[in-house]
Amino acid sequence: MAKVAVENGLGTFKEALQQNGFEVVGMENAGNAACCVISGQDKNVMGIADTYTQASVINCEGLSPDEVVRQVSSRVNAAQ
Repeated sequence: MAKVAVENGLGTFKEALQQNGFEVVGMENAGNAACCVISGQDKNVMGIADTYTQASVINCEGLSPDEVVRQVSSRVNAAQ
């Protein structure tokens, strides 16, 4: 079962991922996750990008929970 880090406040996406067999963890555990799901609310205003994980990042802004599940599945399967 792949771990997916999900940003706080994205309960609908968290539930959809769990229903599809993913282990969902908080962003504080993103370093151990295969993929991260973010809201896209926090934009990089200063142009500074610190990397804390090698995991794929999916911005769920404008996407349905099913679309996010498909993207996570695709990226997790591609990494294996």
